[in-house]
Amino acid sequence: MIRHFIITALALGCTSLSALAANPQVEIKTSQGDIIVEVDADKAPKSAANFLQYVKDGYYNGTIFHRVIDDFMIQGGGFDQNLQQKPARPAIENEARNGLKNLPGTLAMARTSAPHSASSQFFINLVANTALDYPGSDGWGYAVFGKVIKGMDVVEKIGKTPTGDKLMFRDVPVTTIMIESARILEEAPADTAATDTGATKPTPKKK
Repeated sequence: MIRHFIITALALGCTSLSALAANPQVEIKTSQGDIIVEVDADKAPKSAANFLQYVKDGYYNGTIFHRVIDDFMIQGGGFDQNLQQKPARPAIENEARNGLKNLPGTLAMARTSAPHSASSQFFINLVANTALDYPGSDGWGYAVFGKVIKGMDVVEKIGKTPTGDKLMFRDVPVTTIMIESARILEEAPADTAATDTGATKPTPKKK
């Protein structure tokens, strides 16, 4: 069953970012529209390398946003449309002490109650979820490793989708929201020069 706050699948490993740009951008094509995120490889090198390796492997293609809570976050990257969990690589170290905050439009690693259990799953904050920042209630918090630079309107639309219970899960979108593909962009799109994180409510909603 999906846990209080955020959850993930199994775990992941780390890869070198030497061949990648300092802050790589990833285009996430969803059934609701496209989202472009910028990954902070400087402040969150392990989380960034982990996420980018999953992207390069095509792991996220055909997965879903399986957990959506309005005024909180949208979570995906670990289940297919039948809510079957995909195998993932070993878990990575929690980088929540990197100074990055769970602000609206930021990208963070999902995990279980164990601090160093993040693997493939990620979430995008819909509001300023300060309760998830280091040190959090467990002495760790949730590691931010990037931000949305285009398509925050898509993120917010997903955040408003009706949800319900399905199998053993809660907060599952009634209409499946697919991650059709995710790919690393070679160059930043011309229209992402200005950050497009959108304006959302500043106060986190405890769940």
